[in-house]
Amino acid sequence: MSASGGTRAIVAALAANLAIAVAKFVAFLFSGSSSMLAESVHSLADSGNQGLLLLGGKKAKREATPQHPFGYGRERYIYAFLVSIVLFTVGGMFAIYEGIEKINHPHPIEAWYWPVGVLVFAIIAESFSFRTAIKESNEIRGEQTWTQFVRRAKAPELPVVLLEDLGALVGLVLALGGVGLALLTGNGVWDGIGTLCIGVLLIVIAIVLAAETKSLLLGEAAGIEEIEKIKTALVDGDVVTRVIHMRTLHLGPEELLVAAKIAVEGDDTATQVADAINAAEARIREAVPIARVIYLEPDIYRPDAAK
Repeated sequence: MSASGGTRAIVAALAANLAIAVAKFVAFLFSGSSSMLAESVHSLADSGNQGLLLLGGKKAKREATPQHPFGYGRERYIYAFLVSIVLFTVGGMFAIYEGIEKINHPHPIEAWYWPVGVLVFAIIAESFSFRTAIKESNEIRGEQTWTQFVRRAKAPELPVVLLEDLGALVGLVLALGGVGLALLTGNGVWDGIGTLCIGVLLIVIAIVLAAETKSLLLGEAAGIEEIEKIKTALVDGDVVTRVIHMRTLHLGPEELLVAAKIAVEGDDTATQVADAINAAEARIREAVPIARVIYLEPDIYRPDAAK
């Protein structure tokens, strides 16, 4: 994540969700709509999620310590994973409970103009937040599809905000549909069905977020393009003749560890090998600037041992 870009998207989403949460809760008090109550809790949970993302970004900037020599970059993954849990427990489960309760004990919606007006306002506000997230994501997405961007992004904040905003917009449409059908038919069950659909939607998004952030927590390698750039940068054709094997690992979204065994000639001097390793490290950092921790081991290439 570009620090500024991701932060702008998070702050925009936080401001929108706080305003929307208050408006939805007021609409619930006047109308008694369970969809509005579920949506107010949804927006409140989203606000907490954005707070967690900002906290994770701040904690990740701490300097490395003897106990954590590679720094705290993965804090961002931890807090993104917590976001998916919050979205599941607070947003999704509450909406499902409230939807089932309303279906079993339906009652008509009062003061219909409150929920309808607030939902229209919320759709507009969420659209602006979603637009900001899309704009910031497009700056780093490149040629990737949106699915590829969400699955391959090493910085979790923008994919999280994108999915949250998308879920919020779809949830608002579901809430508006539930409220509208309840008003048209005079049957409050439709309000409960809309609430239930919102809960299922939130749980699906939470599962997707949890799966992606879990992969980041376990440790992901660099992207295919970055790996090829590193391999190309390692070989100088003179002292370093080939890459025997290599491993990469993201220590954080913007910090990459590179460990490689490189082949040198048997008659090279220690000074030549040391100079070649230093030059290779410089080439790697120029080709892939986030490669900040590099360990290179020289060896004599033997085809049967190159594993």
